[in-house]
Amino acid sequence: MMEEPMLRVVRGEPTAEELAALVTALATRRPPAPPVPPAAPSTWRDPAARLGVPRRGPLAWATSARPR
Repeated sequence: MMEEPMLRVVRGEPTAEELAALVTALATRRPPAPPVPPAAPSTWRDPAARLGVPRRGPLAWATSARPR
């Protein structure tokens, strides 16, 4: 039983080098990388963290225990 070719030339007459370049390009192709999630905001630029001002807001109790 003969296997079906993975690649078939429909039109034109490519050289052996052109076919080799095409096969190499298709073989080295990778799926796109997954998106990188954004990094958590840094407290480096947070003026309240630099000045030692207590945090306010709905989650102030949770952030008050974190080291500065």
